[in-house]
Amino acid sequence: MARFLHLADVHLGFDRYNNPKRTTDFFLSLEDALIRYAIEPQVDFVVIAGDLFEHKVVQPAVLSHAMLALEMLQKAKIPAIAIEGNHDHRPYGSRSSWLRYLADWYGLILLEPEASVAEGENRYQPWDPEENTGSYIDLDCGVRVLGSCWYGSAAPQMIRLLAADIRALPSGPEHTVMLFHHGVEGQIARYSGALRYEDLLPLREAGVNYLALGHIHKYYELENWVFNPGSVEANSIAEGQDQAPRGVLSVELKPGNPQPLATLQRDYLQRPVLRLRLETRVDWSPTDLEAAAIATVEKAIAAGQTQEAIVELRISGPVAFPRSDLDTRSLQQQLHQQSEALIFNLRYDVSGQEFASPILPSEQVTPEVIEASVFADQLAEHQAYRDRCDQLTPVLQDLKDRLLRGEEPANLYHFLETAIASTTAPVEITTAEKSATSDRQPSR
Repeated sequence: MARFLHLADVHLGFDRYNNPKRTTDFFLSLEDALIRYAIEPQVDFVVIAGDLFEHKVVQPAVLSHAMLALEMLQKAKIPAIAIEGNHDHRPYGSRSSWLRYLADWYGLILLEPEASVAEGENRYQPWDPEENTGSYIDLDCGVRVLGSCWYGSAAPQMIRLLAADIRALPSGPEHTVMLFHHGVEGQIARYSGALRYEDLLPLREAGVNYLALGHIHKYYELENWVFNPGSVEANSIAEGQDQAPRGVLSVELKPGNPQPLATLQRDYLQRPVLRLRLETRVDWSPTDLEAAAIATVEKAIAAGQTQEAIVELRISGPVAFPRSDLDTRSLQQQLHQQSEALIFNLRYDVSGQEFASPILPSEQVTPEVIEASVFADQLAEHQAYRDRCDQLTPVLQDLKDRLLRGEEPANLYHFLETAIASTTAPVEITTAEKSATSDRQPSR
């Protein structure tokens, strides 16, 4: 029986959120996953299906992370086999990349089929350990591993060409694993250029019984032969483990059985990600909303969920005041400090409350009625004036008439100021006050 670990989208050198701890997180996650699911169980090999690095230009500290991971596997005598992804493929027109450097000097088996060959030649050539080049390798554990490149929009056409080359190879081990960095449609929203499942079938017909994918950062499998583990560490808040499963895949290939047994592994060191939600109420003032946001985060703090975590609070729903009335920058800073989160992101996705005026019979609809309806809706959208719509609507109509008559701006401001001051919002009587008033009423 052959056993291997399938990784993809490691993204060493991740530098978003401008926090050096996040860059280190990606190495620590890789290191822990390798120890738990490759070195301790002594698998036969490890495959990396693209995007070992975040960038084509690799910083020295990031390169050292990759070297340390490869040295761990070398000491355990576990081959590491990789292909390029869209993040780390060699620049156009160049035959050099940092993956090629790791293959030349640090034992990485980088499988690179030729992009184009003369008629009658095969893109797949066996791995040469002396030259550290090749596009497929036959392992002693009874598995043939095939490489590929990042093909982008040309992937469907290249799959057909690669499948023909695979069929032309000499017979080899019982099981065939192929590494391919591309996404399949239907797995995530708003992803253009994804492959159809039917596009992959020539590879199955050519004998591939485990297609190891990368590129999409969540786990999925198709028909028990196409597998994508997802990103090793969360590249964004949306990739938190509570959103969609992702991790690394432990795979077993048994003699006489073409069906692989792949198990998603998620229990390794990762930065916790917490997504909080707060739905607004239209009767809230900015002060009420701020208090509700603080209470939401305090609840998570009490549960021990926020310290050194990546936290997002999303505030959504209608508000009856201008969005700018809430100082979101100050609130985010306060919540970040209070929560002791590594990263705190505040998403303020509120909208104005919509108030639909009643539809009147057509004979009652006059320009004045329409005008009053528009002013009433505008007033109702603002928390400070909502309870005085009936009083202030004629004030706005009068203001409009005065403006059209050409009154001086100073007079208009004085008129409006006096009119607003003369209106009062209804006084809300609390339940306790109602009860006390009722107690003072004479009994009948």
